Amino acid sequence: MPHPILVIPFALAPAEHAKDLLAALQAPSLAQLLSHASAARRDTFEPYAPLLPHEQWLVANLQDNSPAIAHALMQQLAITAEPGYWFVLKPAHFHVALDHLVLTDHRQLTIDDTTSRTLFDAAQPLFEELGYPLLFGDAHHWFLRADAWSELRTCSPDAACGHNIDVWLPRGSGERDWRRLHNEVQMLWHTHAINEAREQRGERRINALWLWGGSAGLSAQAAQQAGLRELARCSLGLPAAHSAEANAPMLLDTLTVAALAGDWSGWLASMAELDASHITPLLTQLKQRAIDGITLVLTDSTRAMAWQIRPSSMRKFWIRASLARLAS
Repeated sequence: MPHPILVIPFALAPAEHAKDLLAALQAPSLAQLLSHASAARRDTFEPYAPLLPHEQWLVANLQDNSPAIAHALMQQLAITAEPGYWFVLKPAHFHVALDHLVLTDHRQLTIDDTTSRTLFDAAQPLFEELGYPLLFGDAHHWFLRADAWSELRTCSPDAACGHNIDVWLPRGSGERDWRRLHNEVQMLWHTHAINEAREQRGERRINALWLWGGSAGLSAQAAQQAGLRELARCSLGLPAAHSAEANAPMLLDTLTVAALAGDWSGWLASMAELDASHITPLLTQLKQRAIDGITLVLTDSTRAMAWQIRPSSMRKFWIRASLARLAS
């Protein structure tokens, strides 16, 4: 019998806003599930980890590195790459703060395939000249083969988003080569007509690349592959769908944009919509015993908490529905 696993990043309310957010939040189905749930697992992560808790949970990443997602993304994009160690490159915008640079949320960077391809074509000779093959995936995903950089520690763009990039830049063997190459790309793009036109339209310049997700291939265990595919699906903006695989997770990444921006009214609206569109149907199935149970994995930037709910749990009619566990 099916047992859905829902992974919902940034569903845990931040401590400083928890009281007000939970007082205003309209998520009755989630409140019922949490009130009848049994705590299954709680993990706390370092604040400067190279990946967010939901990414860690999905890929069971025990290494101090970003998820090895490059090949999963290429697979989703139907790209066949030669053997080697491949990274994801995301066209990005670095915001200039008072004394440092900040990586902005890639979801809020307007870029179409034509713009991305033009910048790709301009930058590709710089990579090819140094023997680093570059492949175009889509507007937000390019792929770089750099076998000599396989030990490079990188961070996921969501982990680094909104922070001083100095803490999150690639570290290890090859970092100097990467910085040198990246600086050349930045100088090339600085006066590019694409960016001049974007600035005139009031759009953010595409002034950087984010290197992450290094992978030697999809050789991980089945559970890790399922998690990587979910991360790849969300990165590509594809709709969520229940997998036919047993215990395969579903990543519902609709709260991240608002949470990363500190837009808590947007967070409340997204939570309410998520409750109606995904949680309520599952609660109905649970009560009807059409599913064996539900696992909820809720996270923020440093915590991941998992709960399990069985059909028998819902018999406890005297338990009052509450969202208090979102602040625990």
